[in-house]
Amino acid sequence: MKRKIYSQLLDWKNNRKGEVALLIEGARRIGKSYIVEEFAKNEYASYILIDFNKASTKVKRWFVDYMEDLDTFFELLEQHYHVKLVPHQSVIIFDEVQLYPRARAAIKYLVADGRYDYLETGSLIGIKSNVKNIVIPSEERAIEMHPMDFEEFLWAMGNETLMPFLEKQFATGKPMKELHREAMDLFRRYLIVGGMPQAVEKYVQTRDLEQVDAIKRDILAIYRNDIRKYAGRLAMKVESIFDEIPAQLQRNERKFRLADLKKNARMRDYETAFMWLSDAKIVNCCYNTTAPNIGLKLNMERTTLKCYMADTGLLISHAFDEKQIVSEELYRKLLTDKLEVNAGMLIENIVAQMLVATGHKLYFYSNADKEDAESRMEIDFLIRKEPVTSRHNIIPIEAKSSTGYTISSLQKCVRKFGEFITMPTVIHSSDSRMDENQIRYIPVYYTPLL
Repeated sequence: MKRKIYSQLLDWKNNRKGEVALLIEGARRIGKSYIVEEFAKNEYASYILIDFNKASTKVKRWFVDYMEDLDTFFELLEQHYHVKLVPHQSVIIFDEVQLYPRARAAIKYLVADGRYDYLETGSLIGIKSNVKNIVIPSEERAIEMHPMDFEEFLWAMGNETLMPFLEKQFATGKPMKELHREAMDLFRRYLIVGGMPQAVEKYVQTRDLEQVDAIKRDILAIYRNDIRKYAGRLAMKVESIFDEIPAQLQRNERKFRLADLKKNARMRDYETAFMWLSDAKIVNCCYNTTAPNIGLKLNMERTTLKCYMADTGLLISHAFDEKQIVSEELYRKLLTDKLEVNAGMLIENIVAQMLVATGHKLYFYSNADKEDAESRMEIDFLIRKEPVTSRHNIIPIEAKSSTGYTISSLQKCVRKFGEFITMPTVIHSSDSRMDENQIRYIPVYYTPLL
């Protein structure tokens, strides 16, 4: 499947010219191994892929025995994999490199040798046990891969014309008019299928949402097994957070309430567990910031957060699991926007997912002031605009799932923090417009264009 990260791989190959290795990190089953092998096939004279899921003890031992004799090391690889390596025209791929950290440490010597390019893929890369006893090589650059975004989903569906049109309409501020319904129909399909490549491929082939749901449940099972296998002493806490995500997002107040996990629970007891899920790319954490100005990170409050699933398609399968499979009927209701319950959590989750995919860190603003009603507000997301100026740097965003909603918090935000903010935005399911107070209303499929 066509993925945008391919252009980043090309940029690395053409501009870095073997000076650094490139590490593709991301959640399990998002297509890392597939895309790097496709890239190697298309852009190099030859390649060797070492999959550390199944690499033999003999191959692993070569990374210990021959780092001071790289001529022999490369000869052994060529003979074992039956591939002729061509200096400056071949690439060696370390797939699932987190399973053998010694190979990652060897990048320092392999890059210095200069004969070949090196690509690495990894899940759970940030987990401490996967970097234990190694020095992370300075000759390595990392980029993050996300689930398929809406445009990649459209490509998979054979539609390469809609997103350029959306970009044009967004740039000019024109509404979609009669094409809005078609765009929303495709977007709802993306929302419920999600961005995991296996699920998208199954949907493209069959249009059978129950088969798609079965694939998503397999992926959720993999995540659960990874938690039990790799989270160590944190496993129980990590799994309890993972299981609680749908229920927390279902509440009107979507801040994660630790008391639902354990009476008198404190963030200091669970912060590392949240970080584990975030490092594993299973969730996107959104932190409260105490002031909506240019220094969102400087004002971040780590004890108050919202926890979204990294893929909204997975969230649906995770949330509606009473019978271990989401029925075709329920999916049809989601597709036709007739399932009111839980719609808010899905829209907010997909907005978070799309913001992260376009490079934004997630922040929100919450003030529960009991004395001053004008200060009491909750803004779903705050993002920083580009380029940065001395004033008006922050875009406040409210995500709405229905047509009958209020925007009192956004209006208060405009009044109280007007010197810091620009273009207050409501993301909803209707067409785009601007109101008399210069609040922008955009359809949810415009989110990546922010």
